[in-house]
Amino acid sequence: MELKNKNLNLPIAIVSVVIPVVVAILFYLPRPEMHAGFDVRILPLFHAILNSATAVLLVASLYFIKNGHIKAHKVTNLIAVGLSVIFLISYVTYHFFTESTRFGDINHDGIVDATEKAMLGASRYAYYFLLLTHIVLAVVIVPLVLFTLLRGFQSDFVRHRKIARYTWPIWFYVAITGVIVYIMISPYYG
Repeated sequence: MELKNKNLNLPIAIVSVVIPVVVAILFYLPRPEMHAGFDVRILPLFHAILNSATAVLLVASLYFIKNGHIKAHKVTNLIAVGLSVIFLISYVTYHFFTESTRFGDINHDGIVDATEKAMLGASRYAYYFLLLTHIVLAVVIVPLVLFTLLRGFQSDFVRHRKIARYTWPIWFYVAITGVIVYIMISPYYG
């Protein structure tokens, strides 16, 4: 596909807005009276595995480009993007069929009462800091990844490198914090 002369800024901007809007809407929609056809409770672990694999691929990608292995760099990044797309589809599926899990909700009643908050101590603040930065940067990373990929496919390597300097650490942070958030909240899944 010839992307050299295509201006894809508008489609990238649309996708970058639509994805977080759709995800945000999911948290306010009533849950359907239907079954997914499988136990969706396995999906958070699957998400953590996808995030872990993405982080490993990003480290490999950085290694490859620093050592001049351009084809391997490209392949690892494309696989990381593929895993991120799978993650997004799975994440939307999970939140379409289930209520959100609350950090610290030991008795699974949907409320974190004063006793449960007291038991969490300072870990509660660490969790919410990681979760908040993860969510905000997950929104930011979508256009960054898309523009970085586009510049690479257009062989605009000067601009590709310039944006990749920001894309890589943010994407890596999002992948790693996704795993940490999962590890921290997993005891509270019902």
